Amino acid sequence: MKIVYVVPGPMNLEEVARRGALLKQWAGEGVQVDISTVADGPASIESMYEEYLSIPQTAKLIYQHEQEGYDAVVLGCAGDPGLDAYREITTNLTIVGPAASSFHTAALLGHRFSVLTVTDSTIASAYELVQKAGLSSKLASVKAVNIPVLELGVDRQATLEKLIAIGKKEIEENGADTLTLGCMSMGFLNVAEDMQEALGIPVINPAKNALKVAEALVGAGYRHSKKAYMVPPKLASGKVKSLDELHVTRVIQ
Repeated sequence: MKIVYVVPGPMNLEEVARRGALLKQWAGEGVQVDISTVADGPASIESMYEEYLSIPQTAKLIYQHEQEGYDAVVLGCAGDPGLDAYREITTNLTIVGPAASSFHTAALLGHRFSVLTVTDSTIASAYELVQKAGLSSKLASVKAVNIPVLELGVDRQATLEKLIAIGKKEIEENGADTLTLGCMSMGFLNVAEDMQEALGIPVINPAKNALKVAEALVGAGYRHSKKAYMVPPKLASGKVKSLDELHVTRVIQ
């Protein structure tokens, strides 16, 4: 089984190596996990605009990975940017979005879950993702730690303490019995287990969870329904042969 974790933007080599090592640590026996990054895209994603910026280049990279024989893709952003589009343009890949998969896992483990995201600018999109997943009735709240993505790891202990404090508040005030982290950089801080121990409830690491969901789906022989995620008609009919041909440039005469 071959799975690739796709980062929808540039990332320094040291961090790529660190995340790659964690993915290999989490992976099941016999599972090859690779990591790839988009060379041209947002440095981090904290807005819908940055989500949209990431999609075109990520689509090309995922399309390439299908040709390389991967079985599954794990998106490297817990906003699931472009998830439906990537499922449309591929036919032999299982593509897992960390947000949708962590929400469904949280719903399996409790009655009401809270999402702990990065900044206030991402709260509205988190609500939309929960609604799209069909789990609004299970949602207790969405709260932000208000630490920018690129600063989450500057002081891991401070970030952990803030997450625990907010998690405790959501348990006491909003009735959350399960928490999910709303950012992959939070997931790769490996704080979920520490939070579980401190709070006494399940805390979903979206990075680890998405990988394990991908393993389970591929292992069971499941791929996304092409009735749900139809190939773009121009590609399906053969009128265009590549993603690049779907993009046209107006010629000014």
